[in-house]
Amino acid sequence: MVRPVKERLVNFKPNIVYFKPSGVPLRQLEEEQLTFDELEAIRLSDVERLSQSDSAELMNVHQSTFQRTLSRARTKLAHALINGRAIKIIGGNFKMPNGDGTGPEGKGRRTGRGKGLCSGNDKPGRESDEQPRMGLGRGPRDGSGRGLRNFRGRNSQR
Repeated sequence: MVRPVKERLVNFKPNIVYFKPSGVPLRQLEEEQLTFDELEAIRLSDVERLSQSDSAELMNVHQSTFQRTLSRARTKLAHALINGRAIKIIGGNFKMPNGDGTGPEGKGRRTGRGKGLCSGNDKPGRESDEQPRMGLGRGPRDGSGRGLRNFRGRNSQR
């Protein structure tokens, strides 16, 4: 029986998750995939300059697990830089600190219309107190519409 992998706490989710060498078409590049927990290990160790034990505590893992994650991430980054590979940040076994999938201060995954709190506001799906604006799309507001192709209705004759 395999022991289940413990989820790591990740306090940062970048807006940009793909990096590639300049001047080389994407179709000619190989990819290195970096997980979000590996990126968090690099951030805590190299950007925040925290010790491995402090970083491990923040990620809710043992120090040895943090060290292996950090080593794996640095190896992937080195391979990408030395061999001219693209870096794609994707996946991993992690969760954001707030139970609703958002990171610190309500930022992170699941922010936006109807998905939770936008940064700096206590009302779901709003960035300010102004009235919400409706888009130009047609169809039911539950998202089950058929698009502009059949905007006259299902029973209309063409």
